[in-house]
Amino acid sequence: MSNALDQQCINLLRFLSVDMVQKANSGHPGLPLGAAPMAYALWTRQLKHNPANPHWPDRDRFVLSAGHGSALLYSLLFATGYDLTLDDIKQFRQWGSKAPGHPEYGHTPGVEITTGPLGQGLANAVGMAIGEAHLAARYNRGGHSVIDHRTWAIVSDGDLMEGVASEAASLAGHLKLGKLVCLYDDNYVTLAGGTDITFSEDRAKRFEAYGWQTIHVADGNDLVAIHAALDAARADTTRPSLILVRTHIGYGSPEQDTFKAHGSPLGVEDVRKTKEKLGWPVEPDFLLPPPALAHFREALDRGVAAERAWNSRMDVYTKTFPELATELQGRLDGELPLGWDADIPVFPADAKGLATRVAGGKVMNAIAPKLPALGGGSADLDPSTHTALKDLGDFNPPLAPGEDSQGSDGGGWSHAGRNLHFGVREHAMGAIANGLAVHGGFVPYGSTFLIFSDYMRPAIRLAALMGLHVVHVFTHDSVALGEDGPTHQPVEQLASLRAIPNLSVIRPTDANETAVAWKVALESTKHPVLLALTRQDVPTLDRTRYASADGLRKGAYVLSDARDGKPSLILIASGSEVGLILEAADQLQADGIAVRCVSMPSWELFDAQPQSYRDEVLPPGVTARLAVELGVSQGWDRYTGAHGDMLGIDHFGASAPADVLLREFGFTVANVVARARALLAG
Repeated sequence: MSNALDQQCINLLRFLSVDMVQKANSGHPGLPLGAAPMAYALWTRQLKHNPANPHWPDRDRFVLSAGHGSALLYSLLFATGYDLTLDDIKQFRQWGSKAPGHPEYGHTPGVEITTGPLGQGLANAVGMAIGEAHLAARYNRGGHSVIDHRTWAIVSDGDLMEGVASEAASLAGHLKLGKLVCLYDDNYVTLAGGTDITFSEDRAKRFEAYGWQTIHVADGNDLVAIHAALDAARADTTRPSLILVRTHIGYGSPEQDTFKAHGSPLGVEDVRKTKEKLGWPVEPDFLLPPPALAHFREALDRGVAAERAWNSRMDVYTKTFPELATELQGRLDGELPLGWDADIPVFPADAKGLATRVAGGKVMNAIAPKLPALGGGSADLDPSTHTALKDLGDFNPPLAPGEDSQGSDGGGWSHAGRNLHFGVREHAMGAIANGLAVHGGFVPYGSTFLIFSDYMRPAIRLAALMGLHVVHVFTHDSVALGEDGPTHQPVEQLASLRAIPNLSVIRPTDANETAVAWKVALESTKHPVLLALTRQDVPTLDRTRYASADGLRKGAYVLSDARDGKPSLILIASGSEVGLILEAADQLQADGIAVRCVSMPSWELFDAQPQSYRDEVLPPGVTARLAVELGVSQGWDRYTGAHGDMLGIDHFGASAPADVLLREFGFTVANVVARARALLAG
């Protein structure tokens, strides 16, 4: 150690963490004991932050990707002066605590993102670095640098093993995200044993192949070497950096260098032995030596000064570039600009219609010029998902002088573009979108086929858990995509995604419902929204005959009704099947049957309505109800009731033209009519 104060500060972090875990009788002491020196070096010498204002826009972002080591993060936050008290951390992992078992976004001041599922944090950090790079490229003008911060992460062996981290790291290297630095807690141990049983590759060479700078620190307790490595990482602005720090899990404890130190309290006796070995008083617990705490709390003055300097730069920038400054501030505040939806098209009635994926692309491109925060892309599927933002540039690595674009399609080579090309990396796409959302200044979207939502489900779930404003655009939403067959035909995905709390799934029936769905998605700032769109053309309904598409806002609405408003039968459908129930209703009503047709694009939006509205749409006294959807029947009984029926697909699809599949699986007017008659007769 460079001096006694450094040693004292590092041990403060170690033993606040150990005492937290021991008092809770739950947690992970191994990482804090081993990684405390690198965390101390980063937080006291490199990290630009203001504990008095955790949301200052130009702060550095810190991600503890190895979220199981949360006790270390809470120790850092408390020590540097965030709104986290000693009593808070003494309640580590307890009901209502500000110090939950894994870091939670929006719950603990200073926690930038929810981590714990390994690999996610690293991928989230890539999203944050993309956010900084884009905002800097767009808004830093004429020598005025109003966006200039870094993204730092501590990652573990488990993080680097996960596929999502590999996907994201590969993209980060390609994009030349030079302000992203990951400190690798390279301790040779995982939860179940040493890394030699599963993880023998050369991690440095792998990241070098991705295009990263890699730096080795041979001793995780060598502050001089750690500082030098951090300086070297900061100096390379064209490559992300991985600093491989050789540490010892459970450092100083009897369990050092064993998997036993990973995820269990040390126990009273081993806590005593560890404190004695590292020269820390055994009593009292949660000891706070005044010199060490005062040194950490210097972060408050540094943070205030750094934010004040940024505010001064912003004042000058605002006077020099008032329009850009207004736009930037609006993005950082999460505002929807006045008139953002003014150019959304109204689609004329058309029996042939168009695919909702195509309509969605038209709506996005009507919104994007007036909503600068909207940005994203697809997992190599823009031509199929129709999610490219026309004439708004691509987010590409800047070219060095004389460097060849290697076959670029002409999208431009800089970080200023708004179209992100994720490559075939669905999981990373979801996690990067989450990173963009928490960074601020973005309404990110990602797109792929609905079937591949399975590849990114953990990121979708975390977006819902955090309440992030992310839009997922999933196309090819049913077996009606046809010949590609069951590997590409979603069947259980809608039900599975509807099971995620705090996620709104919207499956619009036609082009005009798609337009309203996008409005809802952009207005729903407290949770992610998922749009499920068709590959095939669907009729654009004549809204002079049927109810307005604005009914989508309530999740379900009466599209057409019995002549006297007193139906004996209710047909319910979402998406492309709405046209099917409308045709069936025409036949049934011609035979004198009073039919109501309900478009139900979103269960979640409907369930959020007052009971009175839900009863108005689905009167309790009308028990003959038939739901129709190209997916599994699971869950539909909540709307059809005990006496209703559901026409779905409780099996995998097949390879055939779409019209053949629909006929063979019973999605015909004749079958809907027959099922409805059977209900009424039953």
